[in-house]
Amino acid sequence: MKKVILTALMSCIFQFSNAQNDIRIGGMLAYGTEVENIGIGVNAEFPIIEKLTVSPSFIYYLPKKVSGVSINWFEFNGNANYYFLDEGNINVYGQAGLNYTNVRLSYDGAYSGFLSSAASDGRLGLNLGGGANFQMGGNILPFAELKYVIIDEGQLVLAAGVKFNL
Repeated sequence: MKKVILTALMSCIFQFSNAQNDIRIGGMLAYGTEVENIGIGVNAEFPIIEKLTVSPSFIYYLPKKVSGVSINWFEFNGNANYYFLDEGNINVYGQAGLNYTNVRLSYDGAYSGFLSSAASDGRLGLNLGGGANFQMGGNILPFAELKYVIIDEGQLVLAAGVKFNL
């Protein structure tokens, strides 16, 4: 039994060490349907086993003002990407994970004679979606993602950017 466990452990270590070359970090532009605004973000990809990566990301949506109320919105994501299609220059993956969204609303009443106020709320949600990497050769890897954040009213997020192989 010890030999079987040792063999399985060594196999996992060998597979992880071979996958180290596939660590990626990058940047993206995103659009959220609930916030109705463009965001900028960063992401990374760390291989776990063949065809499975862990992908943390952060998106900060550009601040906007609606009826005198300033809206600041950001999200942290921790996703697992499963690569199920590897056709030539395109790698397609499904995505699932956790989301933390924070929204801050503030109202400066100085100009209207009312009091200023602010409120902030953070929520946990789930991500479901998918994406594709477009192999172009070299260390630059363009990608596109579409995910749905299951949180309160929900939000569809479309993102595109580049990842860099380390």
